Amino acid sequence: MPVISEEEKSKPFRLVKYFSFISLIVIFLGTLLLSFLNTHWARAMQIEKSEEYALLLVENLNHQIFMQFIIPVALQFGKIQLRNKDQFDRMDKVVRSTLHSFKTETVNIYDMNNIISYSFDREMVGKKDIGKKGYLESVAGRSTSTLIHAEDKSDIFRTIGFFFGIPHKSRLVTFAPLRAEKPLSSISGPVLGVVEIVQDLSEDYKTIFRFQIRVIIACTVISCILSVVLIFVVRQGEGILQRRNLETIRLREQLSRAERLSSLGEMVAGISHEIRNPLGIIRSSAELLKKKMLKFDPSNTIPDIIVEESTRLNNIVTDFLNYAKPRTPNPALCRADEILEKNIAFLSSQTEGHGYEIQRDYDENLPEIMADPDMLYQAFLNILINAMQAMPEGGKIHIKTFSSEKDITISFKDEGNGIPDAILEKIWDPFFTTKETGTGLGLGIVRNIIASHGGTIHIGNRKSEGAKVTVKLKI
Repeated sequence: MPVISEEEKSKPFRLVKYFSFISLIVIFLGTLLLSFLNTHWARAMQIEKSEEYALLLVENLNHQIFMQFIIPVALQFGKIQLRNKDQFDRMDKVVRSTLHSFKTETVNIYDMNNIISYSFDREMVGKKDIGKKGYLESVAGRSTSTLIHAEDKSDIFRTIGFFFGIPHKSRLVTFAPLRAEKPLSSISGPVLGVVEIVQDLSEDYKTIFRFQIRVIIACTVISCILSVVLIFVVRQGEGILQRRNLETIRLREQLSRAERLSSLGEMVAGISHEIRNPLGIIRSSAELLKKKMLKFDPSNTIPDIIVEESTRLNNIVTDFLNYAKPRTPNPALCRADEILEKNIAFLSSQTEGHGYEIQRDYDENLPEIMADPDMLYQAFLNILINAMQAMPEGGKIHIKTFSSEKDITISFKDEGNGIPDAILEKIWDPFFTTKETGTGLGLGIVRNIIASHGGTIHIGNRKSEGAKVTVKLKI
């Protein structure tokens, strides 16, 4: 019977496992990509929102400066000179009171010569040409916003933030024209200067970063949960597929074996009649010849040889018939230990004086079973004979019986050399034998008998020495 490796048995569900784990990886990478895209969109929306916010601040600041500083100072002093400490302090008060509740880091006000006339940082006052392109655009009447990032990799957290695209410092610099207002109208007067507002967006970006980290952690946790669920489902499916695959293989092997047995049975059925009839005639003639030879030559053993060989040939034909066409069991209530005792009694003439010792360990509460006693007798006898043949110089044979709720177990252990691993899978093949005599059908007949009773038989090697045969029969 062909041996099917575990690798071949696992092929049908390998694709399922690979597809499942690849799908999990794709899902995890997809969620990570989606988290990065969400973060990018959140940053873009934050920038847009901050730009609109800055323009509203500029509009409000422009109104407050014009109404609370430019007009009153022009009326009081005649002209505006921020180098004057009183005017500078008044401007500082107006600007800070306007922006005190808003997230504004720096405010610079430029005159028309690109010189800083006012700043939160007084050291910046008087510096020239700081505004560059933003200043020029504002002088032309257009507002601009620029996002500036500053990095500081001295901290591991900041380094990780930089890796995910979140800088340590983020500032939005907005340049807008400072205009004169017309009564009862929007800002549409001439440009009087330029306002530069710097907003610190670092905390907003850190919030986005923390959100991104939470999304990644959530995706990882969800992916791990999905992984556990998927592994469980795959293993369940793998078990179902494996059982079905093994069942298919078993049925295929049974079909192949049945086809071989069918061919063998047809052959045996065709020749058994032709062999047994002449064989019976030969045996009876030899027995008759033996009786007549006793009167003339009592020492002649030729008739005995003919009878012996005829009997052996008849046993071989019987083995062929039993294997090819196993008979149907005739079940009746019986006890396995009683059948074993009959086997031991039959073999006593061969065990006594030849170095064999049969040890019994019967379960006292072993239940009765529905089985054919004659067929079980034949099966157990073959097993015991094989155990004796495995120990030509004699040895111990241990028989043990025990039961469970559904079946009884009979184990046979010998002290022989065991079965080589190379031939362990071949022992069930018809006509396979390592003995000089025999047909190689004995174990096949035993398995057919046990299988016809709905039981199982397993043969393996013991850890110490010898072989072990385990038979299970349903109660």
